Amino acid sequence: MRSGDDMLRQIVDKSALDPDFRQQLLADPKATISEELGITIPASMNIKIHESDMQTVHVALPPDPNITEEQLEAVSAGLCCCW
Repeated sequence: MRSGDDMLRQIVDKSALDPDFRQQLLADPKATISEELGITIPASMNIKIHESDMQTVHVALPPDPNITEEQLEAVSAGLCCCW
């Protein structure tokens, strides 16, 4: 099984080289990632793509340590994309 870092790298690398893929990723991240990686993303999981520029800094905080049982199961199944 690939790690979350490996999957993220694949998505980011392709988005840097393929403008059409980048636009699809911005428009519908869940479907685009699911298709590219060949995985099923749970309906309960939200994915937000932030496109950086020279004036904006994005900071991703780690998940709240008080997670639900469903979220814990997703993490243990390798479905958490907390990069």
